[in-house]
Order: sequence, then structure tokens, then C-alpha cells
Amino acid sequence: MSDRELIAAHVSGDTQAFAELIHRHQRYLWRVAKRTSHCDEDAADALQEAMLSAFRMAEGYRADAAVRSWLHRIVVNSCLDRMRRNRVRPAIPLDPSIMEHVGLIGDRPSGDDIAEAIDHALMLLPAEQRAAVVTVDVEGYPVAEAAEVLGIPIGTVKSRCARGRLKLAEILSEFHPERNRSAFPRVNT
Repeated sequence: MSDRELIAAHVSGDTQAFAELIHRHQRYLWRVAKRTSHCDEDAADALQEAMLSAFRMAEGYRADAAVRSWLHRIVVNSCLDRMRRNRVRPAIPLDPSIMEHVGLIGDRPSGDDIAEAIDHALMLLPAEQRAAVVTVDVEGYPVAEAAEVLGIPIGTVKSRCARGRLKLAEILSEFHPERNRSAFPRVNT
């Protein structure tokens, strides 16, 4: 069955259809939640809330968007809602130890080191910028589709991505100091 057929079957009362749909997309949705949230705990809670919302809202699914895009939007919104509720958490400043860690990796960092540094750098971005950057640059959605998934105007996606990319370039400049420092202006966070 296709994703759309599974949604329709779930709405019609098939008790296994929604579980099959989530099973198909669980790894992807976990990555989205993890990259959008502050920590694994928040990601897990937000993902659980998102799946509950999707289960309840399946009847309102419009077939004009891919099911995966619909689920992506629900997960991102759940992560952002959780972060708004947790505003008591202090802002995450640029941590000098991360910059030192990135600088200690050496001349030829491994793929794991780079991935870890990127994950750390993403966590330093404001939630809205992180959501836009993850949707466009990590998950590969076109800007127009990302705007639809995130429920914001195209121009907002573009500006959040631009600001987020500048901050990421600043944070990750230690990987290639000459190229990154000359290509991107210094960013104040």
C-alpha cells in the first residue's frame, strides 16, 4: 500500500495501517526531530507528541502534499512547540570548548568528526533557523516546499537559511580557516 492508501485505511478504521506508515518513516522522522530539538530527550518527546498528533489529525490530511512532507511538518512543529514551552531553559551561548574541540581535530578531520561538529553547530542555532537549515540543507527540500512544510513564507525560509548558514560557517570555520574566513563575514551571535 502507498502512504496515502495507509492514511485512508487508518481513517477507515484499519488498526495496523498507521503503525505501518510510521514504521516506514520512523528513521527519517527521528533524524528530523533530533536535528530540530535541543537534545535526544526533547527529540523523543516531541516525536512522540507528533505521532500522536498525526494519528489524531489523519482525517484532515489533504492529498495535495506527500505524506512524508506532512509528517515532517508535524514533527518540526512539535519540536518548536516543545522548545517554546521550555523557554525557561537558558539560551545556548557559543561554547568555546566546542570551538577548541573543532580546532583540535587536526588537518584532515574524519567524516565522523565533521558530522559531530556539524551536529553541535546546528544545536547552537536558534530553533527557527535550525528548522529551516535542516529542512533545506540537510533534508534537501526545495525552498518552496520547505516553506510549505514549515508553514512560513518562502522569503522567511530564505532569510533564516542565510542567517543560519552564516552562523554555521563561523562556527565551523576551523575546518578550513583560509577559505571560510575569507568567504564569510564574521557573525555576532
